[in-house]
Amino acid sequence: MGRHELREQVFKLLFRVEFNDPADMPEQVRLFVEDTENLTRKKDVDYVRDKYQHVQEKVGELDRLINENTEGWDTARMGKVELTILRLAAYEILFDEDIPASVAINEAVEIAKSYGQDTSGGFVNAILAKIAKLGD
Repeated sequence: MGRHELREQVFKLLFRVEFNDPADMPEQVRLFVEDTENLTRKKDVDYVRDKYQHVQEKVGELDRLINENTEGWDTARMGKVELTILRLAAYEILFDEDIPASVAINEAVEIAKSYGQDTSGGFVNAILAKIAKLGD
C-alpha cells in the first residue's frame, strides 16, 4: 500500500475518535484493522496503528496549535472531517521528520477534497500553511 493510501487509512481511523468513547478506541482500532481489506500486510497495519497512536498522544497540543492559527474558528466549531485532517497533517508537519511539510499539506488538501465539503481543501490549506511556518 502506498503512502497516500496509508495516510487515508490513518485519517479514517482518527475520524472514529470523534464518534466513540476513548475507552472504546482500542476495540475500534482492532475492528478497523480487521475490517479494512487493504490492510493485509503487517507492515501497513503497524504503520497505521503507530501513526494513529502518535497523533492521539499529541491531540491536545495539535488542537492548541490549530486554534492559535485560525481566525473566527476553533476546533469545537470545525467539521469533524476537517479537524481530523488538520490534526493528522499538523502532526506530520511538526513531528514527522520523514514527511516534508509541502507533502503533508498537499496530501491533507487531497483528503479534504475527497471527504470534506467543497471549501474544505482551501480551509485546510490556509491553516496548515500557517502551521508549517512554525515548523521552519
